[in-house]
Amino acid sequence: MEENGIRINKFLSEAGVCSRREADRQVELGNITIDGKVAETGARVLPGQTVLFQGKKVSKEEEMILIAFHKPVGIVCTAEKREKNNVIDYINYPKRIYPIGRLDKDSEGLLLLTNNGDIVNKMMRSGNMHEKEYIVTVNRPVTESFILNTMTRKCHVKQIGKKQFKIILTQGLNRQIRRMCEYFGYRVEKLVRTRIMNIELGDLPVGTYRDVTTEEYRQLLSLIKDSSNETVIPKKYPKSERMKEKSKK
Repeated sequence: MEENGIRINKFLSEAGVCSRREADRQVELGNITIDGKVAETGARVLPGQTVLFQGKKVSKEEEMILIAFHKPVGIVCTAEKREKNNVIDYINYPKRIYPIGRLDKDSEGLLLLTNNGDIVNKMMRSGNMHEKEYIVTVNRPVTESFILNTMTRKCHVKQIGKKQFKIILTQGLNRQIRRMCEYFGYRVEKLVRTRIMNIELGDLPVGTYRDVTTEEYRQLLSLIKDSSNETVIPKKYPKSERMKEKSKK
């Protein structure tokens, strides 16, 4: 820890408690104390100080954890315990971790989880243009016109079956794939994320996880070395869009 301390949100993310963005929210809720005093936004933790999160002492986790999980349909990418289908309870990992980004409840596929807040921010920032790959199955035959139209929307698209295509996004959410398909008159029947940057889902069975290999981690660090690790602040959607997303969970 630096001699003049580190910001409380960074301390919590490096300790594997939550992302920096969530840490800021927990500070605002008054759930964090430093040496017995309720922490304020921007507070710094000095060497030797005691940090409590919801009354429990926070210790920095020295071991770097990064796992690849094949999320099933129906599991929600949140650490919020009030969500009965939250991914953390489902995995039941022996140490504190949280998901890198999201994969919507109706989709399955690759989800990365970690205890390292800097990796989360570097991978999630849309401006860093990191690739995510999906295989999408729709309700009717894919046409050449559909492929050409979707490619004009800054996506890499390739048909791989009569009713199936592969799409690579460098920003945005997989929910956008569903909206795009609906716009062109298609209904998504199955959506599977198969790759995040250099890490692939492969033949990992649904509902299981594995450690990211040393070589995968080395390549990942190389890919994100020039990425910003500023705290991610999500775009604010119109109320109508937020209600749609909420109703689908």
